Amino acid sequence: MTLMSIGPEAALLAIIIPALASLLILLSDKHPDIREGWTLLASVLCFLSVITLVPVILNGDDIEYTLFNIYPGLSIAYNVDAFGLIFAITSSSLWILVSIYSIGYMRTLNEHAQTRFYFCFAWAIFGALGIAFSKNLVTMYLHYEILTISTYPLVAHLETPEACAAGRKYLYYLLTSGCFFFIAIIVTYWLCGTTDFKPGGILSLASGSALLLQALFLCYLLGFMKAAWMPFHSWLPTAMIAPTPVSALLHAVAVVKAGVFGIIRVVCYIYGIDLMHALNLGIFLASLVSITVIMANLFAIGEDNLKRRLAYSTINQLSFILLGVAMLDPMGIMGGMMHIPFHGYMKITLFLCAGAIMAITGKENISEMAGIGRKMPITMIAFTVGALGMCGLPPAAGFISKWYICMGTIDAGMLIFLAVALVASILDAVYFFPIIKTAFFDEGNFDERDSGYMERSRAIYLFMIIPLAITAIFSVILCFAPDTLHVFELGRLAMINLFGGV
Repeated sequence: MTLMSIGPEAALLAIIIPALASLLILLSDKHPDIREGWTLLASVLCFLSVITLVPVILNGDDIEYTLFNIYPGLSIAYNVDAFGLIFAITSSSLWILVSIYSIGYMRTLNEHAQTRFYFCFAWAIFGALGIAFSKNLVTMYLHYEILTISTYPLVAHLETPEACAAGRKYLYYLLTSGCFFFIAIIVTYWLCGTTDFKPGGILSLASGSALLLQALFLCYLLGFMKAAWMPFHSWLPTAMIAPTPVSALLHAVAVVKAGVFGIIRVVCYIYGIDLMHALNLGIFLASLVSITVIMANLFAIGEDNLKRRLAYSTINQLSFILLGVAMLDPMGIMGGMMHIPFHGYMKITLFLCAGAIMAITGKENISEMAGIGRKMPITMIAFTVGALGMCGLPPAAGFISKWYICMGTIDAGMLIFLAVALVASILDAVYFFPIIKTAFFDEGNFDERDSGYMERSRAIYLFMIIPLAITAIFSVILCFAPDTLHVFELGRLAMINLFGGV
């Protein structure tokens, strides 16, 4: 396929594939093998559709598609750019691996409502890709709300009182967040007559008073509570009651990434670097997320439940991304953009490992995992790789993106935020290294009879181990070859579009 033969319909196809797959999943309710086959096929086709767009964008061509116009300056339209492709590649590639993992996980635990699970998961990917390729705020809002609604049944999947309560809390936070997002869109349209994303922004000091623009920015931040910045974060640890593949979706594939993606869009493509400087909004954002970066790590240290500790780690890492962007410097913003896929691969590794431990051994608390690394070496080696990346240590990809973020703080002359980044990485080590020590070096009473270890491991070993091993391997590959998934090249192109070069 030549570059000339790739038209705007290719971007629309990548978005539509998950929606079409959801219908086929429903029709295959009575045939689990066929149902899961549709899921795997759709995930592969979706990724291939996304990756074929990369050469076109790197070649400097535009890919736009307008479904329909609502009103002058308002439309449901899609546009593929370098930054959006980074998010789309992350979501579509990880969908493949989570789908494989989910088959082993859901069957091992004999979970109910599996058709609903795969159906909602497909719609969540539809929402994520629509967000990635949105040309304007209106289109992003539509997909943002689809992502919220489609993930609610996944959070409440177990249908226990606790799970239902977690689902309600999830909706309360994110639907309220959507209201703020909607208000911000209305104000932006009133000020500019458009909601289209544009490198350098569409707002200016001539658009309205400084106080109005500052209040509008706060409204946007409240509109993106999916980024889980404090104090609007508690829905995320509560949602850890969901099955592990759902946790992976929330933390690595789509949901929280949509939150930070949206904030970066607002910073760089609605406000623009110059206006952010003029209104001192970079300092405001950096100060806000610095609190979250430190506090989330302190909460993580006190958690014994592995998934909840990982949840607080995610809250920290999301704000770490925004810390880089808040520097309003090419190095910091590029580091934040790269940390979206890098964190995605590392964090999904950690959650898939946590799920494998729970499904095979029944253990959920770190204090119960003494010696488990000697019984599940592949799982815990993969976990170690992900943990090193969270701390910003080689050989995992987190070293590269965190380096760029730290260099961004230096280039911006914000050494106080460099201190925040370094302290946060030290605190990452404080709560990750004890897990590794417990697993590999402590003596435990781990018994292969626990939760039918031998029987379960024979049945689903490959379905669960292969995906987490692949994500761990990619976490290392992306450290030494960060352009493996075109992330580095796309990041540089995004910086050229924003700053005219790096």
